[in-house]
Amino acid sequence: MFDTHIHLNDEAFKDDLDRYIEEATASGVNNFLIIGFDLESSKKAIELSNKYDNCFAAIGFHPCDIDKIENNEVLQGFLNLFDDKKVVAVGEIGLDYYWVKDEKQRKKQKKWFIYQLELARKLNLPVSIHTRDATQDTYDILKNYKDITIVLHCFNASKEMLNNYLKLNTYFAIGGVVTFKNATNLQEVVKLIPNERLLIETDAPYLSPVPYRGKLNEPKYIKETLKFIAKLKDFSFDELDEITTLNAKRVFLNGK
Repeated sequence: MFDTHIHLNDEAFKDDLDRYIEEATASGVNNFLIIGFDLESSKKAIELSNKYDNCFAAIGFHPCDIDKIENNEVLQGFLNLFDDKKVVAVGEIGLDYYWVKDEKQRKKQKKWFIYQLELARKLNLPVSIHTRDATQDTYDILKNYKDITIVLHCFNASKEMLNNYLKLNTYFAIGGVVTFKNATNLQEVVKLIPNERLLIETDAPYLSPVPYRGKLNEPKYIKETLKFIAKLKDFSFDELDEITTLNAKRVFLNGK
């Protein structure tokens, strides 16, 4: 298994990180993509990815953290991080209108979203996208980046939007939400995702799958999500594990 979106740099894992990684590895997780959301978390993602061979880093500014990037020193520090060989993606970046209602701030989100997309294009890196209550605006921006490999983190959109994104170079990362009883729409959409575009993630320590919903999401719980999707798409666990792992390696590790 390849967890394509995890926050091992979160404080929740700080005191026992070795155990969390060892238990996940023992359960079959071979790779982790540690996600940054600002300068400090991006630095931590790189630090951990250099400490653990099976970890890699995505670095970027989350839409709710873009005020920080307007500091020139912070921006330059962020750009310097891309020299590290363990950085394999830009993320998580995108738009979030759930937490931000002010139109001026939303415009600022768009500005820095586009800035980071242009950076990914220049560096030939994939992007990990966060979008919440901003479905149409996110798509309207991303459709101008058909040359970039797009990963929609925690994908949870309509069949129509799925079809729109399939016209781009898009992969769909599914996490524990798909296992929730009230996620029937998402479950139907997941059935329609082409196998070659499907990825799995935990978003740990958030969004634990059933039967751990409401508890700290541990890295090893990705197995429950994969098990659920395999049943949904009529695959064996091992078949879907191989498919999603190869997809993730193609996106983030150039197929290695």
